[in-house]
Order: sequence, then C-alpha cells, then structure tokens
Amino acid sequence: MRKLALNDEILLNIEKPARYIGNEVNSVMKEKDKVDIRFAMCFPDVYEIGMSHLGIQILYDMFNQREDTWCERVYSPWPDLDQVLREEKIPLFALESQDAVKDFDFLGLTLQYEMCYTNVLQILDLSQIPLLSKERTEDMPIVIGGGPCAYNPEPLADFFDLFYIGEGETVYNQLLDVYKENKRSGGGRREFLEKAAGIPGIYVPGFYRVEYHEDGTIASFAPTCECAPLKVEKQVVMDVTDTYYPKAPVVPFIKATQDRVTLEIQRGCIRGCRFCQAGMLYRPTRERKLEYLKQAAKDMLVNTGHEEISLSSLSSSDYSQLPELIQFLIEEFDKKGVNISLPSLRIDAFSLDVMSKVQDIRKSSLTFAPEAGTQRLRDVINKGLTEQDILEGAGSAFEGGWTRVKLYFMLGLPTETEEDMRGIAELAEKIARRYYEIPKEQRHGKCQIVVSTSFFVPKPFTPFQWAPMFTKEQFLDKARFVKEAIRAQLNQKSIKYNWHEADVTVLEGILARGDRRIGPVIRKAYENGSLFDSWSEYFRPQAWEQAFKDLGVDPDFYTMRERDVTEILPWDFIDIGVTKKFLIREWNRAKEEEITPNCRQQCSGCGAGRYKGGVCLEG
Repeated sequence: MRKLALNDEILLNIEKPARYIGNEVNSVMKEKDKVDIRFAMCFPDVYEIGMSHLGIQILYDMFNQREDTWCERVYSPWPDLDQVLREEKIPLFALESQDAVKDFDFLGLTLQYEMCYTNVLQILDLSQIPLLSKERTEDMPIVIGGGPCAYNPEPLADFFDLFYIGEGETVYNQLLDVYKENKRSGGGRREFLEKAAGIPGIYVPGFYRVEYHEDGTIASFAPTCECAPLKVEKQVVMDVTDTYYPKAPVVPFIKATQDRVTLEIQRGCIRGCRFCQAGMLYRPTRERKLEYLKQAAKDMLVNTGHEEISLSSLSSSDYSQLPELIQFLIEEFDKKGVNISLPSLRIDAFSLDVMSKVQDIRKSSLTFAPEAGTQRLRDVINKGLTEQDILEGAGSAFEGGWTRVKLYFMLGLPTETEEDMRGIAELAEKIARRYYEIPKEQRHGKCQIVVSTSFFVPKPFTPFQWAPMFTKEQFLDKARFVKEAIRAQLNQKSIKYNWHEADVTVLEGILARGDRRIGPVIRKAYENGSLFDSWSEYFRPQAWEQAFKDLGVDPDFYTMRERDVTEILPWDFIDIGVTKKFLIREWNRAKEEEITPNCRQQCSGCGAGRYKGGVCLEG
C-alpha cells in the first residue's frame, strides 16, 4: 500500500479528495531508487482543469518512456486544502509517489493562461521552495516553465530558473541528459544552468540584464555571460506523426473539464487572424498522417474506456483528410456508443452533414466566431469569414433542425467604431430573421441565439502586439452599448447577451505584455491574497490594485499606450520563426483594412518557411 501524504481526517474534510490521492488508471509508478531523475510536472490550476491538458499528457508519457526518469503530476490545491497545508505545514506533494515536490530534481510548470500566475507562486510556496530563483540552494528542484505564456517569460523571470521555448518533444531529452551528466560529474546548480543555456530553446533569465529609458521603455536587453545566446530560438517538431503521443493517457477519478480522449490532428493554423497568438506561435501548420490517427484513436479508447473522442486543432476544417478521418470515426465508433466531438469546424455543408450524424441536434448548439460585427472590422483582423458565409451556414443549420446558435465576438479591437459594435446586434438579428423565414410548420420551436463578447487583449508575437487597450470602464461602456443595440432589435427576445469580466481582461493585458518590473507586483498580489484569479468567485481585483499602488507601478503604461514598432519589446529576444518584419507588415495592413490570404492560398513570407516542412512545402 502507498502511504498517502494526507491522512484520512484531512481527506474526509476537504472537497473532492480524489484530486489528491493519485493511483488513477494508466498513471505511471516506478521505484524511485531505480531512476536518476525525478520530474514533477505541474499544471497551476485545479485537478479537473489540469487533467484535461494535452501538453502535459504528452510530456508525462514521453518522460516516463525513459528508464532513468520518473515524471509525476502536481496540480494547484483548491483553497480548502491550501489552507490545511499551510496550517499543518505539509509540503505540496506529487500524486504518484505522494512525495514532497521539494525533493524532486525538476519542477516543471506549464503556463497556459496569464491569470494562473499567482497559482505559480502558490505551487512554489506550498512546496517550500523559495519564490525567487536566486535564493534557491543546491538541494532544491530546478524550476522550469513552458507553454504559450512562456513566449513572454519576463513577468515571471525572477521566479524561474529556466524556460523552455518551443514544443516539448524536441530538446527536453537533451536537457535531461545534460542534467544527468552534470550530476554524475559533481556539477552544481550554476554549472547545470550554464550548460542548459547552450541548448537551443532554453532561456535562463538569470543570465540576462535589462536596462530602461527614463520613459519606462526598454533601453537594452543583453546576456551577462558567454553561455547565454543573444536570441533564443523556438524549437519545433516538424514530423508530428513520428513523435511522442500518449496511447494510454491517465484516466481521472473524477469528471474532468474535458472528460474524453483527445486526438490532435494537426498543429498550427493557416488562417493568420491578426489577434491570434497561437496562430503565429505554432507556425507552420503540420498534419498528422491519417493512418496514424486511426490507430491512435483505437488505442486511446481501448486503453481508457472513455466514451467520447474529440479532434484537437486550431482549425479542424483545414485538416486535408478530414472527410476520411470523420468517416472512419463514425463507422468505427458511432455504433459502439462513443460520442465524437468536433470543435473548431467552419459551419459549411460538409460540417453540418457530419454534425447531424454525430450530434443530438435537439440538445446541441452550433458555434460561430465572427469576432467582429462588420465586414470592415473582420477585414482589419484578417478573419476570413463573410456575412454571407455566416448567414448561409446558420440558414443551413436551421433547415437541418438546429435551433440554437452561439456567436463569439471581441470588443475593443483596433479601429473599432460604434458602427462595428452595433453590427454585433444587427448580425444576431439577421440570423434570427433567417430562422423565422423558415415556414412555421418546418420549425423546431423557438430559436435561441447566444451572443458572447470577450474584450480584446493584444498578445506578444501577433500583429496587434503594438496596439493599445481600453480601461475597465471603457470596456464596460462598450458592452452596455451592445446590450442596448440588441434590445433595439425586432427579435431581441430570441437573443441572449453576455460578456467577459472587464477587470480580468485589463489585468490579463498587463501580464501578457509585461516586463520584469511586473514580477514584484505578482508577488505582492499573491501576498495580498490573490489566488485562482481565473475563477470569477476568487478573483480579487483590490489585491492587484493595492499591489500596483504599493510598488509604484503604473498599470496604464502596459495597457493604454500604442507601442512604436521601433520600441524594444520584452519578448524581442525570442525568435519564433515568424519575423518581426512580417508582423509589422500585418499591423500596417490591418490599419489599411487589407486582407492577407491564408497559407494555402498564397505564401505571405512570414518566415516559418525556414523550418522546411508542413504547409510551407505543400505542392
């Protein structure tokens, strides 16, 4: 029997103890005395969210294929257990062995969302690891960060020993080999970090110095030792078929956010939406081979017992063999009671036909993401979707039996006008009207259109990285404007409207484009009680406001001003393949309301062709 880190009394008095006991189906157990490297892989959010994350599943499987390495999982304790761990002075532990995280060689944290940054500090704090990397001693884990937020690591630079820039299947094995060799030869923490800095894609923030102009902008960013490169290059796995992928993912004890098998069909996106960070970071688009996907789907369903399979991709409709893959999934699994989930599809005749075969039309809704209310603004953001596409898709869906449509928009986009905001209400009205054009006897009850607006956040490595944001009050004024515009529509009773929290958006914008001066603010907010900021019921804006005030940091500096394209940005030392020259060109094209064709229509010369693969070499 394993000895659990928490006793029965604690487990019986906290919500969902299954979050913390480990031993799930397909979890990996090893003898710790027979491995050289122990790696604690952490998702800094609650178990149900973290267990749904594909990236950690891939790395967990990959690391545990090494005989010399045991990778275990860690998640953020929910506030009830957080309190107990602090009061009882119980160090945070990994699920598999139940051993303290502080006794591991590595603590890896995936950085998926800026609003989890205070949870990163919670993980370190509860693990009894000093928050600042410079205060850690030889016997403490190397703290490493990765994921999309690592592409601007600077707000977290003080807390991490190193960052991994790129896709995990590439140089992680090299990094672990270097660690093992350094340990064998008697090298210490500093020696390992110096060797790690020489591995492509590895960024050691302690080896760089930042200096600032009087106006607060960056004057220089440079390495302080010869081992650190001027530019850190993103690492990309070009053959996404012949690489690591979990055939037997861990099955959670309790219902996860995405309680299903995830089949990643491709990486990257050909579309080039100017607000989309993932679309730029994961270039070029690379497809997995059809036969591989068929076998992977079979293996994962057999090995997990899941009753649903979901296709994972930024734009599933662009996968070149989608009809063949879906036909296989329907023939193979539909009769076995396995649900097939098809997110990220464009709503066209093919997609509607497929969804009618795999969905209960009466219960499901269709999702469109026009992002902007007018064609002018959709051209600004390079959203390759016309009003005619939307209305035709909705019309076909209504005629096919669907009655519910979800529409996703953004408010606060560059160049937005009142006409663009009013266009959101008018587009929803046109869709409702399209439903009521169907003869009454052919309708399936009332139609429901749910309009959701988030507020725009400019992200690093997008053409909009130079754009200004709005204040919380301005964002809320925009939401109120849309709400009133919807109320003025003839079919307003068929339209429901909701919007995202404005104060969360503003903070996300600060953290997304912040520099090293934001690190102390994150720490202060955490000390003020900030935790689980991505959860509405736990978000405490006052804790952040006080942190900015106490440290004399002006939040408006990071949100309200338009950056000049000559300004040194905090993340400029990272090379993602897509060139700054291309991003500037796209920023200018946005202002001119010019569309850039997608990668399959015409190469736009973004720079990703240097990887010599994927969509760049098609045809």
